[in-house]
Amino acid sequence: MNILRLLDKLSHDKFFTTEASRLETLTNISSFGKKAATAAVPLGLGTLMATSAKAETPKPVLTGTALKSTLTDALQLALVLEYLENEYYSIGLSTPGLIPNADRTVFMQISKHESAHVSFLKSTLTSLGTTPGNKPTFDFTASGNFMPFTDYNQFLILAQAFEDTGVRAYKGQAGNVMSNKVVLQAALQIHSVEARHASQVRRMRANKGWIELADGGNMPSATNPVYAGEDNTNQAGYNTGTLFGAAAGSAAYDEILSGSDAQAIASLFIV
Repeated sequence: MNILRLLDKLSHDKFFTTEASRLETLTNISSFGKKAATAAVPLGLGTLMATSAKAETPKPVLTGTALKSTLTDALQLALVLEYLENEYYSIGLSTPGLIPNADRTVFMQISKHESAHVSFLKSTLTSLGTTPGNKPTFDFTASGNFMPFTDYNQFLILAQAFEDTGVRAYKGQAGNVMSNKVVLQAALQIHSVEARHASQVRRMRANKGWIELADGGNMPSATNPVYAGEDNTNQAGYNTGTLFGAAAGSAAYDEILSGSDAQAIASLFIV
């Protein structure tokens, strides 16, 4: 499987919006804008809202092979991201002197979680009659831009970037797995654990556990794409910054990460 082509397939907002509307019966949300509307219901629970705006032209409901492909493609994308995190922590833990003893317990536990996620996704894909994609060849230096296995500070920076990316990416593909309630439940469980990872790593770097505006904290500019769009303060037409300001308002709602954004980030580390 061509991993980047898969990511590209999942990158189009039209693809995601179409599948979400088919699987979640999202109606009349076009007036909010695709990203704002989806962000207003970050886990795809779009049946709870509707507006008087003109609806999109109805699309035929996916069934059979097409529905299965939508589900398994989303799982393949998740597998790529889990492969990346799993290998990253494995290399970090096996690099002598990189991770201080005081922090090793944290990363050992996170590594166990990522390994379990990889096993689950591979097993689920197999049970659905789909061959799991092979693990890509990763370059965690991003062509020499990072040195995470010789500089612990850079190791933490990429750990935060990967975890924050994973949280947003799982949310962005939620609509594509809702046809299977068992898979949906597991995906939501993984999503919340990834959020716990992100919060823990962020605090290890003296950052807040949540994201305010489009600022990842004390992160280099190269990681800006991970946080793009997080400054949104419009949720279903409501200005979330009205009561306590834009920073608190944006932090109260995580934004999704589209497939195109996931591709741009992941491709930096895929050979």
